[in-house]
Amino acid sequence: MAQTTAAGTTVGEVMAELAELEDPRVREVNARHGDDHGVNLTKLRTVGKRLKIQHDLARELWETGDTSARLLAILICRPKAFARDELDAMLRQARTPKVHDWLVNYVVKKSPHAEQLRLAWSTDVDPVVASAGWALTTERVAKSPEGLDLSALLDIIEAQMKDAPSRLQWAMNHCLAQIGIDHPEHRARAIDIGERLEVLKDYPTPPNCTSPFAPIWITEIVNRKSGK
Repeated sequence: MAQTTAAGTTVGEVMAELAELEDPRVREVNARHGDDHGVNLTKLRTVGKRLKIQHDLARELWETGDTSARLLAILICRPKAFARDELDAMLRQARTPKVHDWLVNYVVKKSPHAEQLRLAWSTDVDPVVASAGWALTTERVAKSPEGLDLSALLDIIEAQMKDAPSRLQWAMNHCLAQIGIDHPEHRARAIDIGERLEVLKDYPTPPNCTSPFAPIWITEIVNRKSGK
């Protein structure tokens, strides 16, 4: 028997709608990036806007394990309603890149447990979990750096980023760039670390996009902010 939410929408009804939105071409493109869903994200967001916030339904959708359902769950949940341990478990279940990114950016960053999770995740032995900790650290570097030891962060990046697994390496590289962009006193060192480690130096960058290579990224954004 299908469960019915307070708003009258059942998980079965939502899953049926998601199945109708499934597009093999979208799934094929997403598969190249390690994702396993075939629903166009614009259409998924439209479903989310119609459903509005339904936290109980979000929890049930998450429990299906289906990637499209989990992305929708993230859109209709109430981020501050999740307990710390619940978010920790959800992150460890979020093995596809898009679910991982959305969970961190749309839910964990808005949670009162974000700082506790940042500290716990940053040193986790699972590099995917650790990457979430570094994403939260980058958020603090940009928005609330008070209390962060930026020199110590640069020490860790300098020692570990070169040989880190891909997803963790990306997150640490973003943090390196953010430190260089937002904190002039650390900019020269951040650029120097990037130049010596050469992480993502040869990453193919489309026209009119900023290279993820930290020295170029830092310089371009700083120049843009200064109007050069």
